[in-house]
Amino acid sequence: MELTKTPKHTQIKQEWVLLDAKDKVFGRLVAEIATILRGKHKPTFTPNMDCGDFVVVINAKGVKFTGQNKLSDKKYHTHSGYFGSTKSKNLGEMLEKQPEKLYKLAVRGMLPKTKLGRAMLKKLKVYSGAEHPHTAQFTKKDK
Repeated sequence: MELTKTPKHTQIKQEWVLLDAKDKVFGRLVAEIATILRGKHKPTFTPNMDCGDFVVVINAKGVKFTGQNKLSDKKYHTHSGYFGSTKSKNLGEMLEKQPEKLYKLAVRGMLPKTKLGRAMLKKLKVYSGAEHPHTAQFTKKDK
C-alpha cells in the first residue's frame, strides 16, 4: 500500500510573489493573496504546515471596489475594551489612511485562526505606492 508523502519543513521552498493592486477588484485580489499565503496553489500543499509564499502588494490604494456606495457605507469598528471606546471608520477612510491594515484585516479572515494563520499573515507585505524594499528577494526570472 502506498502512502501519501508529506513534505518536511526543510523541503518546502518559499518564494516571493509581487502583486500589483492597480485597478483590480479588492475581494478577488484578497482571495488570491490568501491562497498564495496558505500555499494552496502548490501541489505539495499540507493543511498543517506553512507551505505558502511571501506576498508583496504594491499600489494598494489603486484598488477598485464593486458596489456604488461601498466606500462610504461599509464600516470598520475598533474597540479597546473600555466603555465608550468604540470607534468607526468607513472603507474610504481606511483605504486613504491605512491601506496596509485594510488588506491585513481582509486576508486575516481567510486564513486559519491559529498560530499557523498568524505566521502566514506575517508573510504579507503591503505598500501604498509602487516602491518597496524587497527587490533583493526577487530573482531575475520573477521580474
